[in-house]
Amino acid sequence: MNACPSKNGKGFVMLVLHAHLPYVRYPGHSHHLEERWLFEAITETYLPLLDTFEQLLNDRIDFRLTLSLTPTLVEMLRDRLLMERYQRYLAGLMELSGKEIRRTRGDGRFHELARMYWKRCSVAQRLFQDVYRKDLVAAFAALARTGKVELITSAATHAFLPAISAVPSAARAQVLLGARHHQATFGRKARGMWLPECGYVPELEPVLREAGMRFFFLEDHGLMRGSPRPRYGIYLPVKTPLGIFAFARDTASSRQVWSASEGYPGDFDYRDFYRDIGFDLDLAYLRPHLPEGVRTFTGLKYFRITGATPSKKPYIPEKALRKARIHAGDFTRKRVAQIQGLADMLKIRPVVTAAYDAELFGHWWHEGPAWLNYFFRAAAAKGQKTFTLTTPSEYLAEGGPSEPASLSMSSWGNRGYSATWVDETNGWIYRHLARASRLMTAVASERKRRGGLIKRGLCQAGRELLLAQSSDWAFMMNTDHASAFARNKFIKHLGNFLELHRQISAGAINGEYLAQLEAENNLFADLDFRIFADPMKP
Repeated sequence: MNACPSKNGKGFVMLVLHAHLPYVRYPGHSHHLEERWLFEAITETYLPLLDTFEQLLNDRIDFRLTLSLTPTLVEMLRDRLLMERYQRYLAGLMELSGKEIRRTRGDGRFHELARMYWKRCSVAQRLFQDVYRKDLVAAFAALARTGKVELITSAATHAFLPAISAVPSAARAQVLLGARHHQATFGRKARGMWLPECGYVPELEPVLREAGMRFFFLEDHGLMRGSPRPRYGIYLPVKTPLGIFAFARDTASSRQVWSASEGYPGDFDYRDFYRDIGFDLDLAYLRPHLPEGVRTFTGLKYFRITGATPSKKPYIPEKALRKARIHAGDFTRKRVAQIQGLADMLKIRPVVTAAYDAELFGHWWHEGPAWLNYFFRAAAAKGQKTFTLTTPSEYLAEGGPSEPASLSMSSWGNRGYSATWVDETNGWIYRHLARASRLMTAVASERKRRGGLIKRGLCQAGRELLLAQSSDWAFMMNTDHASAFARNKFIKHLGNFLELHRQISAGAINGEYLAQLEAENNLFADLDFRIFADPMKP
């Protein structure tokens, strides 16, 4: 093992948030239902998190956080069309909450809640337009420069890498593009990568090293079933044979926050996500505020979880915030006890890695940003000397201990391997992806000078293949959440790729067709199709 870091305390807590959304953009539709996924996440998660971190900085709270921003999310946050539409979405939300203030006048249960939502919308507008100047990516970059937050990257379009690794060039392109995109966006290399869905196979390590990654995260059994079995379990990072460090997610601390049934988000005082006025109120009243008149979530929710009953009680924000403070204190005390116990038993300074989807905080769990705020303050309090908050790069830079081992295939999906992304509902997509990946590799590896429409066609074919590889489509098919939408998205991107490949092979590109695809799926503007080439061919 290496020397111990110089920081005080008996161990470390490493809090990791993974921020990701699938790339959804419809320039030909003025109001598209799926674009609201992004708008809801900005309003309920990304803006509240940024505001929370700013408050902590202003109060000189010494916190640490590791945050992955996937390339698809970054591309959408920097897309002018989508940000213009987000402004329009916010304006519509302000109008709806204003209507709700008038509708609930005289209703003691909901009137103050309607006013609360109007104020929240007003704050979101001020933050987005005046404070962050419609550029949340720049806001996250500024946050990283404080040293409190470490930004890391992920694969280009969040592909489930174990499932596409049968064609090594496909996984290589996903990883390398993710690393290059981060550097081009933030002006510095990412030291670490969030493997999509924590999907790991040993074959990924050479390309992770090629991409300059120093560390990644994986599920606990990926480390515990390694060889040799780590002596200190998941409480020290493992150094793999290629010299990359792997941090394993701590199941106990994750379940406390993640689980809707066992964890904090299921508390009866917290806001009920599913009881939204978009489904409760008269359709004629709501129609002007719904995309194409389709009932969906508006973000205005008046009830608390209450329990397993349809008779929900009104939401009481003050009571929910008190509970968030209590739960943050509980989480802090349990980390203190956990680290104290591990330190005494193992005679090390353990690292507890608590990793979550960022969108849990605010979107799914309304009180999540407040909980984070309370936790960081509790962790930094003078009386708390048992653990230190850290980031992977900070820990490694200070000589944090590690163990050598080879790791095992794993993911954080159901049953811990590939069942969520490869089963009877979605397994059929991978034979098509493998064939398309081989076609892309072959055409990208040809030693021909490519220019004009052919070069543009090759680059767009690469974009379409990358989008078809997104793990989100397989996940939606598996969970039956928007499964028809996901199936259609996959078929559309794959079909676009195959048509472009046909035209490239024929040496005749339809310029109008190509321009249409470039306008619709315009991510990775500087993509070089040669990233898909076989690296073994000169």
